[in-house]
Amino acid sequence: MKIDETKLKDLIVIHPDVFGDNRGWFTESYNKQKYLALGIDNNFIQDNHSYSKEVGTLRGMHFQTGEFAQSKLIRCIRGRLMDICVDLRKDSPTFLQWDAIELSEENKLQLFVPKGFAHGFVTLTENVEIMYKVDAFYSKEHDSGIRYDDPQLNIAWQSILPNVEFILSDKDKQLKLLHELELNF
Repeated sequence: MKIDETKLKDLIVIHPDVFGDNRGWFTESYNKQKYLALGIDNNFIQDNHSYSKEVGTLRGMHFQTGEFAQSKLIRCIRGRLMDICVDLRKDSPTFLQWDAIELSEENKLQLFVPKGFAHGFVTLTENVEIMYKVDAFYSKEHDSGIRYDDPQLNIAWQSILPNVEFILSDKDKQLKLLHELELNF
């Protein structure tokens, strides 16, 4: 297993070991001992599984605040998506910067997103499934997010999927702009 650092401090791409032969392949999707060796010592307590039917389904930009802030370990198990993360940690050298990482069933990459990041993705194929571990339970009172098209963040969504009208939930359409939020991690 190896890791790649991204342009954002503490956001890590993980290349799991994959063993294949004429029958197919095998990988450990999570092994606490191996992740500890990488410096990821989070106590993951919940697994989430999301399915998106259409190309251009956009989910985000989500995060939780306060004592319920979450680190996430993300992988795409079906299809392809572009994962976007924004560093919202005020004391970070990469504060308010974003990065995009393609996750797919083919590349089998995983993404470790630490507390203090907004997270979202857009599907590049139909029938996309994503699984992720979190280290804090969901709390409706601490649930937050930023509009995907916030001009202060200037995320290049249209360069990812030109000429595609994004499909958003009603909740995501109503998220606030960054300047309207108090960031509390």
